[in-house]
Amino acid sequence: MNKNILLLTAAVAAVCAGGAFADTSDKRIALSNNYAGNSWRQSMLQTFQEVAKQAVDDGVIAAADAYTTSENQTTEQAAQIQNMILQGYDAILLNAASPTALNGAIKEACDAGVVVVSFDSIVTEPCAWRIAVDFEEMGRQEVEYMAERLPEGGKLLEIRGLAGVSTDVAISTGIHRGIEEHPQFSIAGAVHGDWAQDVAQKAVAGILPSLPPVVGVVAQGGDGYGAAQAFAAAGRDMPLIVLGNRHDELEWWAQQRDATGYETMSLNIAPGIASMALWVAQKILDGEDVPKDLTIPFLKITSDTLDEALANTQPGSVADVAYTPDDAAALIAAAK
Repeated sequence: MNKNILLLTAAVAAVCAGGAFADTSDKRIALSNNYAGNSWRQSMLQTFQEVAKQAVDDGVIAAADAYTTSENQTTEQAAQIQNMILQGYDAILLNAASPTALNGAIKEACDAGVVVVSFDSIVTEPCAWRIAVDFEEMGRQEVEYMAERLPEGGKLLEIRGLAGVSTDVAISTGIHRGIEEHPQFSIAGAVHGDWAQDVAQKAVAGILPSLPPVVGVVAQGGDGYGAAQAFAAAGRDMPLIVLGNRHDELEWWAQQRDATGYETMSLNIAPGIASMALWVAQKILDGEDVPKDLTIPFLKITSDTLDEALANTQPGSVADVAYTPDDAAALIAAAK
């Protein structure tokens, strides 16, 4: 069990001892996840399951079950939400395939008295809560970092995420806002990497022959190592690649730093946001007045913190934080 989970266990035990969760001990929560085809989503599910199991074992809630659709289709996820309503869940945590296409099913859940908390890839239905980082700002900061490191500018390759998902649109919007602020840069080409290194590597390899010299790669997470592999295989100069906190990316960065002095940064939303969604839903079920929109800081790794982050990230996973009830209380208080 990692350090964050141990701290969380202690926090839960302390609060349970005070009886603060008495009103939710019979409540059942379900996670509806649209996609699990990359290490970020797998880490998200693992952290959620660890935190949820502890919450159930300690009597905070009666159940916290995770479900993932097989095809990343909105129709399938809408049906999943409707099944959760029929199964009598008190709250649904939602990482959504679309910001709008699930709104009908979400409204059905709200009308049935079910609390819906969307996170990461959020939804627009007014009755739902939303927890996310400022993805536009994350994309903008990538270009700002490029401007600090490469003040003369140049051509950039943009690697986008999963098409049609709100997260992909927001990060890309932020990247293009950053380019408006730093017009010495321009996008030479863009591909979808689906937040997965193997998909990104194939997509980048396919577009590289048509690109001019590229000074940097602005990405969305899970794609940095794949991009680096594609550039190396093509014999191209290695550009400045903004990474996304995956273990393989951090490991590659450390190797390149030790061999050549390579320097970059890595940033993304922590997969543990699913645990934050769990605690926010619990507080709503407990009767707390929670603002509909909550913004959580993204997790940034710099040269100064690379070794520590790599040491605390398991192979095949993502740098992460398991959030506690106190973290949820602080997030809610900040929003108020």
